[in-house]
Amino acid sequence: MAQKMTDMEWREFVSHGTRTGKLSTVRADGSPHLTPIWFLLDGDEIVFNTGKTSVKGRNLARDGRVALCVDDDRPPFDFVVIQGVARLSEDLDEVRDWAGRIGARYMGEERAEEFGARNGVPGELLVRVSIERVLAQKAVAD
Repeated sequence: MAQKMTDMEWREFVSHGTRTGKLSTVRADGSPHLTPIWFLLDGDEIVFNTGKTSVKGRNLARDGRVALCVDDDRPPFDFVVIQGVARLSEDLDEVRDWAGRIGARYMGEERAEEFGARNGVPGELLVRVSIERVLAQKAVAD
């Protein structure tokens, strides 16, 4: 039987290794748009980068509501769903710094600077999602 994760458990879960998030944003017609993202947990916020003209970038500029799912697809199956509201920044120093940190998580510390330079450029956004609601379950199949 599934068990609710504690606050510490879900934070450790979403920060573990290179788990990606599946981000849902709201399209102009109200339908959902879903895409995988690289991200970091920073206190009570999820942080990621995206292009200003990407579908998710345009969606977030219009409607900041998001849902993010992070899961482990191996038995006994665990997942965390986070809902919140995004705010966007085009501050290049911030974008570059966080792009490097995110790159370090997913590609290794030795490539952090490369990813910071690649993603810390005009046209890229830093997205901070204020966490408003969390649903976190572990051992779903037990």
